[in-house]
Amino acid sequence: MLLKFILSTLDDMKAKDVTTLNVTAMTSMTDYMIICSGTSRRHTKSVAEHLVVEGKKLGLQPLGVEGEDEADWILVDFGAAVVHIMLPETREFYSLEKLWSGNEKVGNGPTPK
Repeated sequence: MLLKFILSTLDDMKAKDVTTLNVTAMTSMTDYMIICSGTSRRHTKSVAEHLVVEGKKLGLQPLGVEGEDEADWILVDFGAAVVHIMLPETREFYSLEKLWSGNEKVGNGPTPK
C-alpha cells in the first residue's frame, strides 16, 4: 500500500524519471528508495508537500522531511520507503542509483496498476 501510494502521488504531481530500488538486502533502515526529479525548486517542494499532506490523510505519518529550505534535494522518510525528490543536476551529481547499484530495481515510470 505504501509503495503504491507514493508512486501514485509522484505520478499525480508529475515527478520525472521515477526509479524505485529495493534495498532490503543492503540496509535495515528501509525497504525501498524512490528517487525522482522535479523540474524546479518550487516543483520539488510542491511534490514533497503533497506527498506529506496526502500521506497524513491516509494515516501515513512521515518519520522526517529534510531539505525543504534549499529544495534541490528533499528527502521524505516513511520508514519502509524513503523518497528522494531532486533537481536533475543534483540527482546527476550524487548518482544515488549508482551508489545503491546491485539492488533489485523495482521499476520506473508510472504507478503499477
